[in-house]
Amino acid sequence: MTRIGTRGSALALAQARWVAERLAEPAEIVEIATSGDRGERLLDKSRWTSELEQALLECRIDVAVHSAKDVPGELAPGSEIAAVPAREDPADVLCGADSLGSLPVGAQVGTSSLRRAAQLRAVREDLRIVELRGNVDTRLRKLAAGEVDALVLAAAGLRRLGRQAEAGGVLAELVPAPGQGALVLQTRAGEASAVRPLADPEAESCVLAERRFARGIGASCNTPVGASATIARPGVVELRAWVGLPDGSEWISDSATAPAGEVGAIVARRMLAVGAGALLQEASR
Repeated sequence: MTRIGTRGSALALAQARWVAERLAEPAEIVEIATSGDRGERLLDKSRWTSELEQALLECRIDVAVHSAKDVPGELAPGSEIAAVPAREDPADVLCGADSLGSLPVGAQVGTSSLRRAAQLRAVREDLRIVELRGNVDTRLRKLAAGEVDALVLAAAGLRRLGRQAEAGGVLAELVPAPGQGALVLQTRAGEASAVRPLADPEAESCVLAERRFARGIGASCNTPVGASATIARPGVVELRAWVGLPDGSEWISDSATAPAGEVGAIVARRMLAVGAGALLQEASR
């Protein structure tokens, strides 16, 4: 019996069930509340993962299922990324309207993401960005109640919850968060065999390139950073990236095509050379 650790949200449970259904042996899903679920605002992404990592290292679970975008750059010692399964669409989508261009001047757009807010302001400085928290269902209810004119969510989350029809249009203007749309299966070091068959080589190459960029640029959960990788050809990845200030007034973007293991560091170095570090330092104040 493989014990799968997960947060207790509807989306997290859907992701854990997806994994359980694809394992060769029976699985038990173990719900674990994280600091983020309890509303604690820690300064890094560990608020969504640390309790799961602790349960893993204490052998209370055998694998932790995370949304890849929530996983910090440094894993708990004694653990490893065992697999990145096939990835869902990593795009951001707009709910309540077909496109940003169709929204009236001064429209209220809801999001809980610093990255999305910064990129929205960079594209349309007239928009009023409203901090909208809660799970996907809660945010969609707030949209239906008229609290905002539109809402930005991840295409992958809507699809995993069977609510993809809520998406009005893909926001190609926005660069997704590193790891968005992907899952990370974390195990104790050397114990990846049970979940390794679920690994998708292309998804792993792209997600690891995005994570290397985020680590190389010095990103944290308090800095607006986007990174999106696609396979250009076997072993080679195209990575586009974005960093900016929360108010959208200044930003830097870049893209490069290079070997999967190198492209993240390449783009990070190039962006740091033209001032990305100073931007992120200012953004984190």
